[in-house]
Amino acid sequence: MVMVLCLAVAMLSSMPWLIKPDLQPGSLAPFDAVAPKDAVVQDSTVLEQRRSSLVARSVVQVIDPESTEQLRQRLKQQLRQIRQLTENGSAARIGPVNLSPEEKEWLEKPKEAERQTWETAVMQAANRMLSQGLVSNLEVDQLRRAADLQVTGEAMEEPPARSLAGKLLASALRGSTNLRTDPNLSKQLIEEQLTKQGIPTIDVRKGDLITRKGEPISPQAYDVLDYFGKVRREPQPLIWFQRFVEALAACGVMLLVMRRERPGLEVRHALLALALLLMVQAAKLWFQGSISPLAVLVPPTLVLTEGLGTGCGLVWMSVAALLWPEPVQGLGDGRLLVAATIAAAGALIAGRQRSRGQLLQLTVLLPLGALVGQWLLLQIQPLTGWYAWGSLNPTLDELATDALMLSVLLMLTLLIIPVLESSFGLLTRARLLELADQERPLLRRLSCEAPGTFEHTLMICSLAEEGARAIGADVDLIRTGSLYHDVGKLHAPGWFIENQKEEPNPHDDLDDPQASAAVLQAHVDEGLKLARRHRLPRPIADFIPEHQGTLKMGYFLHKARERDASVDERRFRYRGPAPRSRETAVLMLADGCEAALRSLPPDTSDQQARDTVRRIVEGRYHDGQLRKSSLSRSEIELVIRAFVQVWRRMRHRRIPYPIPARPRLPT
Repeated sequence: MVMVLCLAVAMLSSMPWLIKPDLQPGSLAPFDAVAPKDAVVQDSTVLEQRRSSLVARSVVQVIDPESTEQLRQRLKQQLRQIRQLTENGSAARIGPVNLSPEEKEWLEKPKEAERQTWETAVMQAANRMLSQGLVSNLEVDQLRRAADLQVTGEAMEEPPARSLAGKLLASALRGSTNLRTDPNLSKQLIEEQLTKQGIPTIDVRKGDLITRKGEPISPQAYDVLDYFGKVRREPQPLIWFQRFVEALAACGVMLLVMRRERPGLEVRHALLALALLLMVQAAKLWFQGSISPLAVLVPPTLVLTEGLGTGCGLVWMSVAALLWPEPVQGLGDGRLLVAATIAAAGALIAGRQRSRGQLLQLTVLLPLGALVGQWLLLQIQPLTGWYAWGSLNPTLDELATDALMLSVLLMLTLLIIPVLESSFGLLTRARLLELADQERPLLRRLSCEAPGTFEHTLMICSLAEEGARAIGADVDLIRTGSLYHDVGKLHAPGWFIENQKEEPNPHDDLDDPQASAAVLQAHVDEGLKLARRHRLPRPIADFIPEHQGTLKMGYFLHKARERDASVDERRFRYRGPAPRSRETAVLMLADGCEAALRSLPPDTSDQQARDTVRRIVEGRYHDGQLRKSSLSRSEIELVIRAFVQVWRRMRHRRIPYPIPARPRLPT
């Protein structure tokens, strides 16, 4: 299935090259070309240059109903304020409007019907001004003159009524606009202006030399060659096969890097990464230039980062960006650059988040960062000469729409992450913290039915967590894995020494070392059964067998050899596997050192404790238990020091408080 998805991704990624022109502007001409007849050819290069020059000057603005309504409400608020103040007899100032004595006197004079007529006339004047479009950079005097022209009717015959209306209109509308840019109409206007200017053409005469063999093909020469049918658009199997192999190799490299970043990578994890890549490639081909790279790169990167780690998310994003067809036809390199930057930032930030609430913050921060980044690129284009969006720059409204779409998609992504966790076995930080809750049924059962094992587990958890922190391993993973590593002892708690109280040891009554060894192996087998029953993720379940690896059951092997010196040692070893990650290896070392550290006498020095830990660790190392874990000798030394630090904290001195005598109860 993995290979099928790799082939599908390679097929979609290479499809734009399946039928591709055999010549390109700037490439070397493979032959001499002469015009076979007279012709007039459209000059596409000059046409695009004209289109680019018209972008900044051809902006169509339309009236925005929402902004218009807001301005109307502002004016109505001022009119209500006038009515309230005149009723109280304190109308000297209305908001920012100073009233003259004549205006104040007039306000106190009119009756209710006259007042309503005047207010209606003011609103009608405002509607006429807003219907014509209002710009924000008008001077106050200009706005006053425009308002005076619109204030008409019988209600405005008195000079105070007319001047007050002009003041109110200027105050309510000053510094505001009800216009917005319409990108579709702007593009339509550009095309109309291009038509009026005339389509640029290239006059070609019969016998003219179009290209000379070995010389670069100019854009104009390419247009002429294309006109005369010299540019073949036939299947290019060699070029397509090259792109196909490149895409297939990219998928392979992606899976190898992901396997290196996450040694416990499962097949279903690879299937998820490839399925997301396939969906992205299909969206690129289907929508082409109309789709935003933000929408197809950022959400999948966030999913894989949360489930598989930052490294896996970054490598997936890199492959998805590099496999963009042609490479960003109709989009411009700038949008892809911003999308890749935002996706990388999201992967780095999400990899450190520890709750779903923190991830929710990214649904605001990442779109906002994308909006600011793209706006800055637009602003620096005239300075750098690099037109990141090609021939037609997006408007601020279009950039805001992209950011809003990204925010919505990120929210939907957060909603489906729990579904992907259960379907593909993803292990997010939030999931780890949920599994580490000691009130979960399996851990609660362990604390009640096997309290000694549970206390042993908590001690090991402290040791392993500190050891993981010392070497930069996954602390959350090892904390959760430590809590579940001995759940298999629930099948027979009384057979393990930490759960035995005053009752006799059942191993003594059994008096069969091989059967006792089978009981110890059973706690691993039963633990895996419980892990499957409670649907523990694979990385957590791996702690159950790997914390014992293929260690010898030394006590029972010694008992067996007292009876038969030729007994096979393999019968008294756990079936493994040995630790395959740094986290499970640290847990194995913590499990071996816990009992030894606990049994040290009170007067033990730090050096003696360190020697004890090192002796146990060296035994595991020479037994080959750490061979597959990638733990280095320097990291092992750091783990040893961390274990001793935890032991020192546990053995701190306390003051013996006096216990008062218990008072005698009255008889």
